[in-house]
Amino acid sequence: MSDVLVLGAGAWGTALSVHAAGQGHRVALWARSPALVGRENVRLPGIVLPAGVTVTGRVEPADVTLVVVPTQHLRELLERLKPPAPLLLCCKGLELRTGLLPLEVAAVAAPGVPAAVLTGPNFAHEIAAGLPAASVVAGGDAALRASIMALLGAPAFRLYGNDDAVGAQLGGAAKNVVAIAAGAVTGAGLGENARAALITRGLAEMARLAVALGGRAETVAGLSGLGDLMLTCAGPTSRNFALGLGLGQGRALADLLPPGGPVVEGVATASALLVRAPDVDLPVIRAVADLLAGRVGLPEAIGRLLSRPMKNE
Repeated sequence: MSDVLVLGAGAWGTALSVHAAGQGHRVALWARSPALVGRENVRLPGIVLPAGVTVTGRVEPADVTLVVVPTQHLRELLERLKPPAPLLLCCKGLELRTGLLPLEVAAVAAPGVPAAVLTGPNFAHEIAAGLPAASVVAGGDAALRASIMALLGAPAFRLYGNDDAVGAQLGGAAKNVVAIAAGAVTGAGLGENARAALITRGLAEMARLAVALGGRAETVAGLSGLGDLMLTCAGPTSRNFALGLGLGQGRALADLLPPGGPVVEGVATASALLVRAPDVDLPVIRAVADLLAGRVGLPEAIGRLLSRPMKNE
């Protein structure tokens, strides 16, 4: 039995807390406002926190800390709370201001603290319900990867290690942007052929991006890239796909992002990827960034993609 601290009581943090408690660990679930967190999270209807999970507003001693907050809040939280090592970052995206990936943010905000990242095709409500899934623990420290896999892995939650942290993080980040594009194509009524083509070319961009920034293309072909992309583009259960769907149907971005609503990571990630890789050929990601920023409308964004020069795949 280990002591697990989970920072962040949203849907994903709650799901991971339920899973860790199911593995026999003592779990402290940290929340900014613990009094507002009941035994049942409104974002995970039907899931009740087991007795092994204690909701708290304090940073408890732990054998491992799962950091489950949006990437845009990661730096502030690490600097303020100084959680116990090692860290498992359970967030996807890039920091908008700097273009840094989560592990790079942690290296600055918590220097010298061992850290890895958890990424892959996982919907929170399915993990909490104990349905079969797989994910990736990525990072440069083989011993840390192995210890986290042993602590959180289970027959219904199969964990794979990967030393390509750059490729794994970029796959988890960029797939959200591609999912917005896929949703927009669907919302605009352009058909399944168009959506399949868009997703496939988006995957090519993800691989190109990973290689350009020091990752491996084969990582993007795995759970943290292709696997996550398939899940996120599967339908409106995905927040990123649902936002794109609304844009494709002509709804305003502000109406799709109500104050206090769930974070849609792909919105910030689209422009952050262009900050990080301004010279990489990323037509789908660039079109989404321009659409979200209001620089182009949907017809122009789609027209721009369709008018690209013919070439070998």
